[in-house]
Amino acid sequence: MPLARSLSMTSLNGLPQCEDEDLPVEDLLLFEISWEVTNKVGGIYTVIQTKAKTTADEWGENYFLIGPYFEQNVKTQVEFSEPPNPAVKKAMDTMKSQGCQVFFGRWLIEGSPYVLLFDIGSAAWNLDKWKGEFWEVSNIGIPFHDREANDAVIFGSLTAWFLKELSCQFDDKPNIIAHFHEWQAGVGLILSRSQKLPVATIFTTHATLLGRYLCAASIDFYNNLDQFDIDKEAGERQIYHRYCMERASVHCAHVFTTVSQITATEAEHMLKKSPDVVTPNGLNIKKFSAMHEFQNLHSMYKARIQEFIRGHFYGHLDFDLDKTLFFFIAGRYEFSNKGADMFLEALSRLNFLLRVHKTDVTVIVFFIMPAKTNNFNVETLKGQAVRKQLWDTAQSVKEKFGRKLYNALLKGEIPDLNKILDRDDISIMKRAIFTTQRHTLPPVTTHNMIDDSNDPILNTIRRIGLFNNRTDRVKVILHPEFLSSTSPLLPLDYEEFVRGCHLGVFPSYYEPWGYTPAECTVMGIPSVTTNLSGFGCFMQEHVADPAAYGIYIVDRRFRSPDESCNQLTQFLYGFCQQNRRQRIIQRNRTERLSDLLDWKYLGRYYMHARHLALSRTFPVKFEMEPSAPPKTEGFRFPRPSSVPPSPSASQHSSPHHSEAEDEDEDERYDEDEEAERDRQNIKSPFSLGALPQGKKKQHGEYRN
Repeated sequence: MPLARSLSMTSLNGLPQCEDEDLPVEDLLLFEISWEVTNKVGGIYTVIQTKAKTTADEWGENYFLIGPYFEQNVKTQVEFSEPPNPAVKKAMDTMKSQGCQVFFGRWLIEGSPYVLLFDIGSAAWNLDKWKGEFWEVSNIGIPFHDREANDAVIFGSLTAWFLKELSCQFDDKPNIIAHFHEWQAGVGLILSRSQKLPVATIFTTHATLLGRYLCAASIDFYNNLDQFDIDKEAGERQIYHRYCMERASVHCAHVFTTVSQITATEAEHMLKKSPDVVTPNGLNIKKFSAMHEFQNLHSMYKARIQEFIRGHFYGHLDFDLDKTLFFFIAGRYEFSNKGADMFLEALSRLNFLLRVHKTDVTVIVFFIMPAKTNNFNVETLKGQAVRKQLWDTAQSVKEKFGRKLYNALLKGEIPDLNKILDRDDISIMKRAIFTTQRHTLPPVTTHNMIDDSNDPILNTIRRIGLFNNRTDRVKVILHPEFLSSTSPLLPLDYEEFVRGCHLGVFPSYYEPWGYTPAECTVMGIPSVTTNLSGFGCFMQEHVADPAAYGIYIVDRRFRSPDESCNQLTQFLYGFCQQNRRQRIIQRNRTERLSDLLDWKYLGRYYMHARHLALSRTFPVKFEMEPSAPPKTEGFRFPRPSSVPPSPSASQHSSPHHSEAEDEDEDERYDEDEEAERDRQNIKSPFSLGALPQGKKKQHGEYRN
């Protein structure tokens, strides 16, 4: 909806209403400021990039992103142009005339938003002066050796300078909303407020600084939130100045938001302020015209992964690839925060269960977590070479065989199969078989690790003994590099790889949102998450039986680590018990949840934050009817009417249940009926008005 319309609506919908007829609401400008605009560092880049189209559709030519200029990023991502807004152009020209390099153009992503990029290096000569000014307004000193904090001061000072030059042209009219993401952009917010600029400010923290540091130190974080001496903890970790920058930004902003309820609780204790609005993260959902196209993509990319497995496990390929499941974990190499420690322990227990029950299912687990390496593992490269050689041999013999068969049939003869292959063919095939002889186990890592002896994943693999033995039903592959379609080992992009897998496993201890399970969901791939991740809490709130829809939520908040690990093991083991038909049904349900994560719906929380900021900053010009923020509990997916093919609802006493049970399940499952019911549940409550208050569910009511 264009902003002009939304602001001119009556305040029955809880939106601000402009009372000044002389102020054209079309002249409102929205600036989003982040260190990750055109500069991929972490998950905030994904938030801004995916949200850009929805925001650009709402604001049109009045939406601008502000970030740092890095030539290597800009070369491939930005198309330079002149700013169409004369006020923006004049502010840029003023800064350029005083020696600062400022660049303007369109970011070449969906929505093509305008970007304003500051060259930090060109303004570095002002650093000491700006650090002094920042000290005067905030009493926060920045140590000279912290380059990231120094860059944040330069970036923030340039942002505040630009906003000042811009606002001076509007004669104090409320024309600007500035939305700052994370502490690196917070200096600009603090300086803007200290200079009393007529700018409505919003600050979003995607994860608290101290929370991430404390969780990485394996501290029992969530059970001791109210016990921490915040200043002492920040000082001991030498991030006190950064923590002060973050906390000052939170308290200076007109509106403070965070991305999930679990992070809101964290911010209340770490930053001493509760968020005004929770703004869940979304994705741009692209629906296929063919209903089950994502199932076809799963089959196609699964076959590509199987090819890699044939090479990696050559000589040990004594398991059925048609009965092999691919699990994976991906993300930053944060061993405890991302739950890799618990995942490995659960895999050890899963391996024991599968062996005891003598199941014919094999599980191959990929760890896609970048670490320091010096090259590909020679044994891994050799495996792919052997596979290719065997394929070429088979093709050559097949072609020869086919030609002889064709000639015999032309003559009207049935060929003698004992003579159709000559001695040379047999020799070639025997030689090919001998090349698959292997006297070592398939490697557990695809690369040579630089610090192999201290790598936490490899050390845990050594402790639990998952070395890819023939008797192991769980095999492990560490791929310590981001996936790429140009890789000689596994030539797949991340999205293609995810589509080819059966289950994503993300048992995170610290995950303010969790884009990895969200990406799995929109691609129709089931995933494991936790009730300590924003995504897990969001799904627990919106889906009555998450496991039936392929979202397995491990309780890491109210259970001991051992109990959580057992629960994760049961989820994995139950998933292994599903037959192919049940997995297809579950993927259909998982993919239907993607509507919950669409920015078209979740963008309304950002709209609410902007309207709230305008009404608080300019109460004379904009007013907002007192109403609660948009609720996230107004829409819920009910438990499917058919028996859900999931471990939580269909545990069997033995790993081999009867075919009659499967047939009964299939008869009760009506895809079209369930899909239509889910569509109604997602669409009806998504109005911008106040949503009906749902009953507040207690934790454990939907526990799996």
